[in-house]
Amino acid sequence: MKKQFKYIITLGLFGMMGSSCHKNYLSPIPQTVIADVTAFDTPARVFNQVVAMYSALKNGNFWGGRYSIAGDIRAEEFINETTNLVTGADVWTLNPTGTSQNFVKNMWSQAYYVINLCNVFIDGMAAKGTTVVGAALAANYLGEAKLVRALCYYSLLQFYARPYADGNGSKPGLPLRLTGIKGSGFSDLARSSVADIYTQIISDLDFAETNLPLDYPAGATQATLRTTRAHRNTAIALKTRVYLSMQKYANVITEANKIVSVGAPFTATSGVPHALQADITNVFKPNYNTTESIFALPMSTTAGDNPGTQNQLGFYYSKTTGNGEFSLNPSGIIANAGWLATDRRRSFNATVSGKPYLNTKYPAVSPYTDFPQVIRYSEVLLNLAEALARTNAAVDPRGLLLVNAVRQRSDPTTTIVAATPQALADAILLERRIEFLGEGLRNGDLMRLLQTIPAKGSILAKGPTEQGYIWPISSDEMSLNHLMVDN
Repeated sequence: MKKQFKYIITLGLFGMMGSSCHKNYLSPIPQTVIADVTAFDTPARVFNQVVAMYSALKNGNFWGGRYSIAGDIRAEEFINETTNLVTGADVWTLNPTGTSQNFVKNMWSQAYYVINLCNVFIDGMAAKGTTVVGAALAANYLGEAKLVRALCYYSLLQFYARPYADGNGSKPGLPLRLTGIKGSGFSDLARSSVADIYTQIISDLDFAETNLPLDYPAGATQATLRTTRAHRNTAIALKTRVYLSMQKYANVITEANKIVSVGAPFTATSGVPHALQADITNVFKPNYNTTESIFALPMSTTAGDNPGTQNQLGFYYSKTTGNGEFSLNPSGIIANAGWLATDRRRSFNATVSGKPYLNTKYPAVSPYTDFPQVIRYSEVLLNLAEALARTNAAVDPRGLLLVNAVRQRSDPTTTIVAATPQALADAILLERRIEFLGEGLRNGDLMRLLQTIPAKGSILAKGPTEQGYIWPISSDEMSLNHLMVDN
């Protein structure tokens, strides 16, 4: 939080940060540093603050790199090659401490920094900004702010709090900060329960769904805005993820049905027309703005507009264009005999210097401008499939069609079959391991089901009751917040 106060006190940050989203679409020319009292005086200044929220979200210490990386390297699919604490060796061994700077402290700090940007913006719109930009545009902007805030709180829960399934959300969650902090002296705040945090997340996403645009105007920038700025379907898609984490499967089905057609080919029938790409590799190539990318974070070669040193996805996973910090575990999902060599997703993998790597899923060279995918349409399909599998007494035929839509997009020769609902659920979890390898979802899938983190290499398995199953709280928060209790 120390970093947070440093930036907030100056409060010229809004104009300064307006230059770090995507090229011409989300990069207004930076204005002169402005004072708090005038930050909402013009439509351009208000918009710059919207840009600032996205810019801070895609910081390399958070969703620009390390959040997704931590979500994978905690689990069983990767082997650490460098023992470098800067790039997560302690995260991989499942023993980071509250003083671990590069993941535990930095991720906490950056997430709450983004949350505070959202809170300051929401407060400022209520005080002045809405009258400056008008009610309709204000509702759009506030929907974006609340969606970003919801994503931050959800992301923090996945590492720093017990899963919802442990006590139905009754365990300690996070400090729930909903008012903007503009100076020191406001650090003390006790942890709300996990359930209370999820309630706020859903409230924010419900607001976002109601107030975000169905789509962005047709034109040269439409595809980019559909991917890099929130719209109604972004909020709905994220709700399917959130409700799945809460094991509220009926709610997953309700939300997913808003943007998934009844039958194949599965597409979104309203709002942005989401659909699977025929070739999954298209999702991870420039220009990145495909029908499958519901929300992705834009990067460019401009200084400060990419994750930065030792934060980038390509740097971690590729041995050819990156540093190969983590190879693929030979005993992990790549050993699964049902994942055929002809599956298009196998093309992301390569053996380099005798070891397998996720070598080309993030193919950009330094400075690594790959767009981190926050959520893809294939995830919504698998979220729905799993919810159907877990709420029906027999094998759900639509759930089976959904998981096969994802599998057969990349491997048309294989048809997944299941004799029981549990077998279908297991097949869906296996498909998620293949489909989202290197995208950060594996940790969340283990946590939400209270499953043991499997052994990998020399690292022993970690059960849900063992120390280290979740992260400690950042030591910075512990020192500044006198009401904070550690995990």
